[in-house]
Order: sequence, then structure tokens, then C-alpha cells
Amino acid sequence: MFSHIMLGANDVQESKVFYDAILGALGYEPGVIDEKGRCFYFTNTGVFALSKPIDGEAACHGNGSTIGFQAKNAESADTWYAAGLANGGTACEDVPGIRSGAIGELYLAYLRDPSGNKICALHKVG
Repeated sequence: MFSHIMLGANDVQESKVFYDAILGALGYEPGVIDEKGRCFYFTNTGVFALSKPIDGEAACHGNGSTIGFQAKNAESADTWYAAGLANGGTACEDVPGIRSGAIGELYLAYLRDPSGNKICALHKVG
């Protein structure tokens, strides 16, 4: 459904360190910086990118917005979470764990990245 997701970052290098750590915990390669100073993470199913906002304003998070990354299991979500906390992220919402919802049980871990964007590692249980 999505070709790419691009998030605003106030400091692309700081955000790259953070995302290299959390995406590395999920098995992805480090991001690549292009000639415009943007950072790209390429996969077979899409692209995740970081960029300073082109309007010159500060990057800010979208209230009510969350970007979710698929985790293979609860352990990889926990590794993702720990890597994020160790690399400039901050905890938000509840501690990582199972939540029940309309689509069944989900193991969820939430963080805010260095620019305040809300992100999540999700593993569908069972």
C-alpha cells in the first residue's frame, strides 16, 4: 500500500544513529545518506526516510500519528525498544507488552524518536 514514509528530523545524523539502532534490532541495514543530507532505509517492500523539513521550519511530530514497524516476535520488539532507549529515544505509552484489540492480541512497544515522532514495534501474537 505504501511506497515510502518520510519523517521530519531536526538533526538527521542524530536520528540516523537512533534509527540505525532500532531498525538494526529488527534486521535492517543502516540508513544511507544522500547528497541532500536525507537518510534512506531501503527494503523490498518500501522505503523509510528521514529529512529536515523542506520549508525550513523545525520538525515536529503529528499529534495522533504513529509509525509502526513489524517485529518477528516479542523478543525482537523488546530489543528494538531497548536499542531506542539507549540511542536517544524516550518511552511513551505503556511499557512493552500484550494488548488485546479487534484484530486479536498484539505485542506492542512504543517510543518517541529524537525529534518527538511516535513509533511502535508490533508483533501479532498467534
